[in-house]
Amino acid sequence: MGIDPGLSATGFGVVEADGKSLRPLDFGGISTPPGAEMSERLGMIFSEMEELLRRFRPEVMAVERLFFSSNARSAMLVGEALGVILLAAQRAGVEVREYTPLQVKQALVGHGRAAKQQVGYMVRAILGIEGELPSSHAADALALAICHLHSSRLEGRI
Repeated sequence: MGIDPGLSATGFGVVEADGKSLRPLDFGGISTPPGAEMSERLGMIFSEMEELLRRFRPEVMAVERLFFSSNARSAMLVGEALGVILLAAQRAGVEVREYTPLQVKQALVGHGRAAKQQVGYMVRAILGIEGELPSSHAADALALAICHLHSSRLEGRI
């Protein structure tokens, strides 16, 4: 399971590995209303994450390693959302692995400076998804799941 954390929109993507092929099981997003209290928004993310973890029972959750150089407020909001996501994973007994955007882009496109459109294209190509994905957050979450699956295969060979 890949998770692209965010307070307004958290993307999720569940991918199953069957031998050498990958298959999307589900993907989408968790949205919270901007006018709601912070505790309510975080509670919504936590509840939705618990439900997704209960429904899919993933072996691993891949999340984006947070790095913000310019906007501290944005970093704090995403960090709070990530905190409840990690709590849900811990309570469900799911291992968490973190990947940087550079690692994800390298795993999917072959170089770390790829544009978002290139990553989205590769996600659709690798998973055989026709048409557009519902959001860039869902695309990023699926990319994280693919990155983890590719990385874990490589680790297994080493």
